[in-house]
Formats: sequence, C-alpha cells, structure tokens
Amino acid sequence: MVSAEEKELLAERFVTGNLYKLKHLTAMVQPEELAELINESPHIDVIKVFQVLDAEKAVKTFEHLDFERQEALLLSFSVDQLSSTLNALSPDDRTALFEKLPTETLRKYLSLLTAEERKTANQLLQYPEDSIGRLMTPDFISVKEHWTVQQALDYIRKYGKDSETLNIIYVTDEKGFLQDDIKVRDFLLAPLDQPISGLMDRTFVSLDARDDQEVAIEAFKQTDRVALPVTDFNGLLLGIVTVDDMVDVIEEEDTEDIQKFGGTEALEEPYLKVSLREMIGKRAGWLIILFLGEMLTASAMGYFEDELSKAVVLALFIPLIISSGGNSGSQAATLIIRAMALGEVTIETWWQVLRREFLSGLALGGILGVIGFLRIATWSLFTDIYGPHWVMLGLVVGFTLVGVVLWGTITGSMFPILLKRIGVDPAVSSAPFIATLVDVTGLVIYFGFAYLLLKGSML
Repeated sequence: MVSAEEKELLAERFVTGNLYKLKHLTAMVQPEELAELINESPHIDVIKVFQVLDAEKAVKTFEHLDFERQEALLLSFSVDQLSSTLNALSPDDRTALFEKLPTETLRKYLSLLTAEERKTANQLLQYPEDSIGRLMTPDFISVKEHWTVQQALDYIRKYGKDSETLNIIYVTDEKGFLQDDIKVRDFLLAPLDQPISGLMDRTFVSLDARDDQEVAIEAFKQTDRVALPVTDFNGLLLGIVTVDDMVDVIEEEDTEDIQKFGGTEALEEPYLKVSLREMIGKRAGWLIILFLGEMLTASAMGYFEDELSKAVVLALFIPLIISSGGNSGSQAATLIIRAMALGEVTIETWWQVLRREFLSGLALGGILGVIGFLRIATWSLFTDIYGPHWVMLGLVVGFTLVGVVLWGTITGSMFPILLKRIGVDPAVSSAPFIATLVDVTGLVIYFGFAYLLLKGSML
C-alpha cells in the first residue's frame, strides 16, 4: 500500500511528469491505488496517464475511477479503443457505468459491444434501479454434482480465468438451477475420485435478482462470504455478487442516510460536483418544513403571553428547555436509526426500545433537572434576579427538564420505528425534524408546570 506521504509525492510527479516518467510511475502502483490517486488529484491528466498503461491494467484502473473521469476518458478514445474498453469491462462495473449515461450515449455504447456482451448488458440493465440484479456478474464457475473432484478441478483450470472469483464454486443441475455452493478449499482437500455430491450439504444462501441492494448487504453481514449467488424467483442461477461491489453500496447507503439525517435530501453526486442550484434545491425543502414547524413554537409562546408578562424570568429558561428536549431526541434517533441499520433493532422489538428509552429518558432528565435546580439555587445566593420564589421556579425548571428530556427521548426513539413500519426510510426522521417536533411540546410542558407550581405566587 502507498502511504499518504508517498501518495502526495506521486500525485505531484504524475502532474509534472512526461510520458516516460508516467510509464515508470504507473508500474509502481496497483490499478486500485492508481485509480484512487487519479480520483483524489484533479490536476492529473487522466488521458495522458492512460496512454502509457497496458490494456489489462488500463481496464482494471478504469473500473475503479469516478464516473466523471470515466466519461472524460471514453470521450477521448477512438472508436476501436472505446469498443475494446467497453467489451473488456466486467459486466457489473459496466452496468454501473451504463446506468449513469444519457439514453443516446447508452445506445451508442451498446452498439459497440459484441453480440454476447450486448445481450449480457441488456439483461442486467433490465433489472430495477438499486436492485441486486444491477450488481451481479454472470462470470462464475458452476459444476454438476455427479462429476468427480478431478473433473471439477480440470473444468476450473480450463474456464476459471473468466470467473469474477474462484473462492466459491456453484453446483447446478442440468437446467442450471442452484443446488449448492462449495468452497474451493473443500475441492483441494478432497480425494480426486470423490463425487461432488459427497461434498454437498445443500445449505446455502442465495439472493433474488429483483430484491433491493440492502437485502444483499444484510446477507453478506450474516454469511461472511466474499461472493453470493443470485437467482431468479424459481432458483435458476443467474450470476454472483461479490463483496467489493457491496462495499461501494454500503458507502452510498451510509452517505445517503447521514445526509437525510442532517435534514437534507440525499445528494446524487459528490459534494463539490453538485451544482449550486441543485444543492439549494436539496436543502430548501427541509428548511421550509422546519421553518413552518418552528412557527408553531412562536404560536405556542404567543398562547402563553400572559404568563410571560407576569413572570418575565420564565423567558430566560426557554432556550435551555427546548434545546435539552431537542438534544435528547436527536441522541435517541441517532442511536435507533443506526441500530436498525445494523439489524440490532427491528419493528418487532419496539416495546423493548420504548422501555429502555423511557428509563434512560427519566434518568437523563433527572440529572439535567437537578443541575438546573442547583444552577438557580446557586445564582440566588448572590443575586435576587429570580426573586423570593426562586425555589418554586427551580422546581418548575427541574420538573420541566425531566418531562422534556423524557418526551424527547421517547419521540426520538419511536419515530424512526414508526416510519419503518409505514415503509418510509427511518433516516428522514432527521435530527432537526425531531428537535422541531419536541420544541413545541417542550414549551407546553414548561408552561404547564409553571402554571401548576407558580399560580398564586409569581403568576
């Protein structure tokens, strides 16, 4: 692996080097590292770099480039180079490229594929966007259960070079239906004359090509495999999905969830490549919704105008109250959304979550309530800003903090589960949204306690 310092030095040399130096530099790094270097260094002339790469390394590097770099390269290629590159790409990486292209460009590129590759490309593109079928590759090795281990090894040697991975060998019947998957290690350790059926336990995990990619993420987490088979709904083996493809999907899913949780729509492109107009459009909707929600806070304060006019000191603690409720709600929502993403919390376990968060909210609210009361008590030793009824005021603030934090915690934990139950992405229960939701109720709780405890004294 290239260190950060070496990478920075390499990037500088790639920018300033001639073709001879570039050829020497590209020989020093693996295709994945070279692609990462190009992606992170906008001043590197990617077209110039590809002039010195051999065909195999060029294709492997191309597969790991950002779409914008890939697009620039394809536009610079001659028709022969373009055809050669597109046909050499692995089917899953080619599909990832094709699904981002405009329709006219896609048609042009499809026409440059061989008949076999065009058929494969069209088959993969017919699957729904974000489905497992878009990720799979048809390049895999399958054997028959009546073969011997020797026959299987001979077959692997002959055709294995075209497979995406050789860690797992799939067993199919005469019609191509999946029967089992066997680790290559088991073949290597078994007697050569043993039938493959003797290695089978017929317990395997497969993915449906039309399922969402999130299903594949969970399957990989549970099985700890480098590849999983993909079938149609009848069990016909169509292809495989490898773990390197899933790493990219996990990164995209996590990025989308984080952006949604921050109170914005998910960005389709990297931050610096999104147009200003699109950036504003992605953020304006949520800001308007949150603004309208906060208007309810102003309405609530207007409703309690009489109380505020009689005891102006109550206004001093409003920011403290609503921020504590919003913070506790955001904390709970963050924990639950992440736990749901990891499979630790499900819709069925909502009662356990509610019970835990109720106790947590009560304890956390109690801690903040005591601190709030002590703060008022301490200030009252040196000033009369809170007047002669500071004890009751301290109790109002203390009890309110318990109520607001408890309510914020319950809301923050239950709202994502509710959204999941109705089929909405829990990540949209963003931290700003939870905070806004708790603000209004926090004021009601605050002035409710104030009315009960201060009536006849300050009110």
